[in-house]
Amino acid sequence: MELLTEHLPISLWAEADRPREKLMTKGRHILTDGELISILIGSGTKDESAVGLSKRILASVHNNLNELSKLSQKDLQKFKGMGEAKASSIIAALELGRRRKETVPVKRDKVITSGDAYLIFKPMLMDLPHEEFWVLFLNRSNHILKMEMISRGGVAGTVVDSKIIFKSAVETLCSSVILCHNHPSGNLKPSDQDIQLTKKLKEAGRLLEIPVLDHLIVAESGYYSFADEGML
Repeated sequence: MELLTEHLPISLWAEADRPREKLMTKGRHILTDGELISILIGSGTKDESAVGLSKRILASVHNNLNELSKLSQKDLQKFKGMGEAKASSIIAALELGRRRKETVPVKRDKVITSGDAYLIFKPMLMDLPHEEFWVLFLNRSNHILKMEMISRGGVAGTVVDSKIIFKSAVETLCSSVILCHNHPSGNLKPSDQDIQLTKKLKEAGRLLEIPVLDHLIVAESGYYSFADEGML
């Protein structure tokens, strides 16, 4: 099957065998080097698919990506079906891979206490004349994966949709969340609406197995933590 399809345009392959479709449905790790390169070059020739062309290029360097990275644009263009644009795409992708190896991984902030969370939210919320509602999305080690503003309102409140919060939580693949909003009035006492919202979001998180670890209220004078006050 594989030998037959290599000489057919990828558009004629079974959908499950096409590199782009495999990438979207099964993930990048399942693709071979040849399939990944075929996505970069996009198309082959009338006599050879993009995957076949990619395998031929790889075979010329003994299937070694380090050796492939040494080929120049002119070297790549010697292969039938490889124009300037396709050669440039391969060179650019390999250069990005090289640069990635030299890049220091991002150090993610870790949240252990309510004070840690407050220090993250404080610069954004303390002096605002209106209310905003933010969420920290955390991994299993309590490192921050993402922080997102969910809503912006007026002086007296803002509307919060639990579906938006937990849609982002699921997409982020987070393990827990910390909620936060500000009180422009300076009053740190939670309102009845704050208490009811916290209960609602806690229950939604419980059902989705994405626990709400805390809900902070930030004001100029400091912060209020639902967790610290036994309100969660």
